Amino acid sequence: MEFSATQHDSGVVVVRVEGQLIVGNRQELKTLVEDAIEEGQRRFLIDFENTGYIDSSGLGALVSISKKIRDQGGTLRLANLNEDLHSLFELTKLDTLFAIDDSTDQALTQF
Repeated sequence: MEFSATQHDSGVVVVRVEGQLIVGNRQELKTLVEDAIEEGQRRFLIDFENTGYIDSSGLGALVSISKKIRDQGGTLRLANLNEDLHSLFELTKLDTLFAIDDSTDQALTQF
């Protein structure tokens, strides 16, 4: 599992999640985003193109991250959910909390 963050030319921080977002690594993702918030970043895109699985603690981390970003007046979008992940977000009704786009390019145009 690996997380990486890059800043797009538009200023959006693109966070890529590789592998799985689970109890064992969720804090790493939260820390990465919290550090960027402290540096003044307010627009985030989390890219799940190479993510196969998210457990309940991973979903909880995403909800927590979303709240922190909103509390700072920021915006969070998610992109590239595979079919299983999209179903997970629908079943848990989290698709109503998060702005979800089909691709990174599509998400970047929404900021």
